[in-house]
Amino acid sequence: MTQTLAQSATLGAALKGLPALATTFPTSGIGQQLQQVAQIIQVQSYLGMRRQIFFCSLGGFDTHAGELEAHNNLYPQLSPALLAFYNATQELGMAQNVTTFTESDFSRTFQPTTTDGSDHAWGSHHLVMGGAVLGGQIFGQFPTFELGGPNDTDTRGRWIPTTSIDQYGATLCSWFGIPAGPMGAVFPNLANFATQNVGFLG
Repeated sequence: MTQTLAQSATLGAALKGLPALATTFPTSGIGQQLQQVAQIIQVQSYLGMRRQIFFCSLGGFDTHAGELEAHNNLYPQLSPALLAFYNATQELGMAQNVTTFTESDFSRTFQPTTTDGSDHAWGSHHLVMGGAVLGGQIFGQFPTFELGGPNDTDTRGRWIPTTSIDQYGATLCSWFGIPAGPMGAVFPNLANFATQNVGFLG
């Protein structure tokens, strides 16, 4: 607790009197979180930080009911917040050094529920953004959209992923500077896959 309070004081001193970013962020919760991250990146040299990891959260995607209404509320929050954050990293001259990615505990079934939602499932897709990202591409393969089809684990559209979380994480960690040697300790299942770096980062 003492260390946390000291670090909070150090961060407060670094942010005090900080020039405002020209980039305008949305007032949404995710927008304000990403603005705070951009401000901390702005003072990373003052803090003596070479590598930083930040976690921002946007909840509400556990949509067992009313999925369309939920998405109509959530995605208009996510898109402008991510755009503002990327613009801020460009403003700071840090876009090449910052990679933003999404993560989730689980996906959703292709088959809807009786309450216009969906249940827990497997394979899904994620967004990766940043100056080092080989953008405008889709990595992996989309499933055959058929209940009980070749990519379904049962009969509800729980797709079998074509890219594992280990491959996804290892690709990000490799860019972040983790050597190949310790990667197996970080991702114990990585050895099960012939391709260990998906290749979405240059």
